[in-house]
Amino acid sequence: MKFYRLFFLSIVMITAASAKGQTGAVAVKYPVLGKNDTIRVASTNENGEMIPWIPLSEVTIYGYRIFKTPEDRAAYNRLRYNVMKVMPYALYAKRRYEQLEKDLALATDKKTQKGLVKQCDKEIKDMFNREIKELTISQGQILTKLIDREVGRTTYEIVKETKGGVTAFLYQSVARVVGHNLKSKYNPTEERDIEAIILSSGFYQ
Repeated sequence: MKFYRLFFLSIVMITAASAKGQTGAVAVKYPVLGKNDTIRVASTNENGEMIPWIPLSEVTIYGYRIFKTPEDRAAYNRLRYNVMKVMPYALYAKRRYEQLEKDLALATDKKTQKGLVKQCDKEIKDMFNREIKELTISQGQILTKLIDREVGRTTYEIVKETKGGVTAFLYQSVARVVGHNLKSKYNPTEERDIEAIILSSGFYQ
């Protein structure tokens, strides 16, 4: 019995060695290079033939939108203008609060944390006083939604976390008077036009 096992094991080893030898003996065909072929690229061995290839960046294709009426086109153009105007503010808020969270995580005491929150709050207020206070009601409504989109929290939640519930309530009360809602959340399904405008705007390139 041991002899047969040894015999079969020898057959398997010889067959594997033979197959390996045959594989190594296959000549690999490389593409013929021209005088201008000086760039090194990746290649794949496809049945003995080396096929060169270059990875390409993803290309997003957008369809051309057709509007039913000139009024629909004008409304979309106004929406696009408003989104493009307030999107930089939403991205600024995202970057600033991300930095605040990192700084708070590294802070060693509550006094330092309080100072960091105060500084962040001042920078946001300064930006509002310089530019955002001139926004229209529609632009302000879009901005509150985009802040939720970028930061992952509503403007009301951000104010509540940094300034407290009382201040958040007061801010919300004032906002409601002028037609804003700091609790507005962003839903990409409901805001399909805004989402399409953002994705085709080039802000994330």
